[in-house]
Amino acid sequence: MIGFSLARRGALAIAAAGLLLAAASAGGGGNAEAAGALAVGACGAYGYGYDFHKVADARSAAMKKCAGGKCRIVGIMRRGCAAMAVDAKRPCGSYGWAIGPHLGVAENTSMRRCVQFGGSACMVRAWACDEKG
Repeated sequence: MIGFSLARRGALAIAAAGLLLAAASAGGGGNAEAAGALAVGACGAYGYGYDFHKVADARSAAMKKCAGGKCRIVGIMRRGCAAMAVDAKRPCGSYGWAIGPHLGVAENTSMRRCVQFGGSACMVRAWACDEKG
């Protein structure tokens, strides 16, 4: 009886290990690639897309949301954040954008770039983070 019980326990342990390996190789741990994009345009126009499976879908969503003229994709996010800052006193003037690993990095860099390009009252106008994956 003892030998049978040990053999049965061993078989159950092997079966459980096999199930765990199968789940891990099937991508059950959330290993999907995610994509996001940021578009900017004239006079503070912006658009973004995030948590898409394909970069092309994220780019398309960002362009659709960018309601101003001359919009263009300026960056792609993969498990990161994007931010855009504009001069609050002159929205058709200076702006800056950035993509970073964390929201704070993207916001600070976008503000710094807005000031570098002549902004005096820069503020973050838009941000998005792509976190699925």
